[in-house]
Amino acid sequence: MTAHMTATSSPAAAASPLTPGQRALLESELLARIRELDGRMAMHHGGATRAEHAQELLERDADDASQQAMDREVDLGLSDLEMRELDALGQALARLHGSGYGRCAGCGCEIPFDRLRVEPQAARCVACESALEYRQELLK
Repeated sequence: MTAHMTATSSPAAAASPLTPGQRALLESELLARIRELDGRMAMHHGGATRAEHAQELLERDADDASQQAMDREVDLGLSDLEMRELDALGQALARLHGSGYGRCAGCGCEIPFDRLRVEPQAARCVACESALEYRQELLK
């Protein structure tokens, strides 16, 4: 164990560009967002699984079939978005407890704390995320 590591700090925390206080704050934020998203998804689905919720939407009576189809698409799209966000939050929490949190997956630079405060699940710096989004947009 190095002189600057305490008995309670992990090797990942020691290699991180973030202070222990910043890591604790970001962990708290990640957990709060996960709880919020879990609650929103439970309310959105009425306690049903995604498949059960989709079936319920299909079975609803509606005078306007096209409106019903559009509502179903929007509803399932929101569900997909929530699931992707929950996955990203879980991955960030795993990185925080392991290694790599606070470092850009694209270029390896330190992700600024201010960016992580706004988006604690960020895996890339702004430059790398912008470049990735630009490439993805070109592929559409």
